[in-house]
Amino acid sequence: MKRNYLYPFCVLIIVLCGAAAFAQRPATPTAQPTPTTPPAAQSGAGATLPVCKMAVIYSDAFLDPKAGIAKFTTVLNKLNAEFKAPKDELTAMQNRGQALQDELTKLQQAPAGTPIDQKTVQAKSDQLEQLKRDIQRKGEDATSAYNRRRQELFAPLQDEIGKALEAFAKSRNINAIIDGTQVPLLYAADSIDITRAFITDFNSKNPATAAVTPR
Repeated sequence: MKRNYLYPFCVLIIVLCGAAAFAQRPATPTAQPTPTTPPAAQSGAGATLPVCKMAVIYSDAFLDPKAGIAKFTTVLNKLNAEFKAPKDELTAMQNRGQALQDELTKLQQAPAGTPIDQKTVQAKSDQLEQLKRDIQRKGEDATSAYNRRRQELFAPLQDEIGKALEAFAKSRNINAIIDGTQVPLLYAADSIDITRAFITDFNSKNPATAAVTPR
């Protein structure tokens, strides 16, 4: 039995199962009433019911850096490389803030009688507060820009995976795929879990170095 893991990213549920088609039996005109078959014997007669083959996939496995979809790691590395500069800048600002905080703490905890320049203390305190505001503003701007860029980079890959998953299902006569990462499952046999098979198939046809198909 597979457990349901909640993962922030993904997001694939494809339902391909067709609706049932019911065919009505044509009436046969007769001069005399003909005996009818008892209702119990007619159960299901004249109806064509769908044969639905289902499978389960766990999309959180796509993000595994070693055993998941290789293109995810490639795109993520590209995203992180683009935002390395603002990340390093924020880290440096946080380090300066911590150094200022340590200096203020040392001044405030000086032994009694130690001469303290209050102007210096106030100046460092003001500097620290301004730095905190700058860190918050730059952090919010960087987070917003990061999320926008992440959507730009990952949306085409998600579309590509969705199309590949549909083709994978159709080629194997699978009518419905449920994403166990998104839908709570009480039980799912390992025999219907196609996660590893799909990842292997996708990676073989879509190498990590290949460009992502535009939306």
